[in-house]
Amino acid sequence: MNKQELCTSIAKQTKMPKSQVFAMLDSCFENIEKALKKGQDVRLVGFGTWKKKRRKARKGRNPQTGKALTIKARNVIKFSTGQQLFDSVN
Repeated sequence: MNKQELCTSIAKQTKMPKSQVFAMLDSCFENIEKALKKGQDVRLVGFGTWKKKRRKARKGRNPQTGKALTIKARNVIKFSTGQQLFDSVN
């Protein structure tokens, strides 16, 4: 499911205009992004949790040339499912 399909589904369920649903989804995603940038966890009880983690620099290898290289440290986003979502999928 992509964003367009999600908006269409929500609009049908709530009987709201698609434009309003798009605005709400964009706002939701923006707020999640802002919280993660600040280093805050985003928890939606029953659904899941997004956390910003720091990945350390590490050694790697170019698969084409075999030459060793260093992969820089960076931030990554980890998502762990909530129990309710986990149970509904399994």
